[in-house]
Amino acid sequence: MPRPTAAQLAYGSATVVVSTIAMLLLSQTSTGIGVAVISAAALALGLLVALTVPIPRRRGRHAARTGASRSAGSPAAQEGATEASRVPEPRTATAEHPVHH
Repeated sequence: MPRPTAAQLAYGSATVVVSTIAMLLLSQTSTGIGVAVISAAALALGLLVALTVPIPRRRGRHAARTGASRSAGSPAAQEGATEASRVPEPRTATAEHPVHH
């Protein structure tokens, strides 16, 4: 299981604190069981928020490889090759400057 990012920890913690305070103020409970139920609900909500925060995808060498969707001549397929053995694909003028009719 990957480690949570700083954003996930921040959003989850803020959700727990804010939702606990809001639910305690709105419910006006004073019993121990009521506070425990509200605390458990706030923790569950914070966990849900922390897990649904979008995780930035890695780019570059450590990105997930899909194999079938990459062609042999693409730069992504040549990631395993050394810098010296990479050969850039030829570029044509039409590819650089498309003509609109």
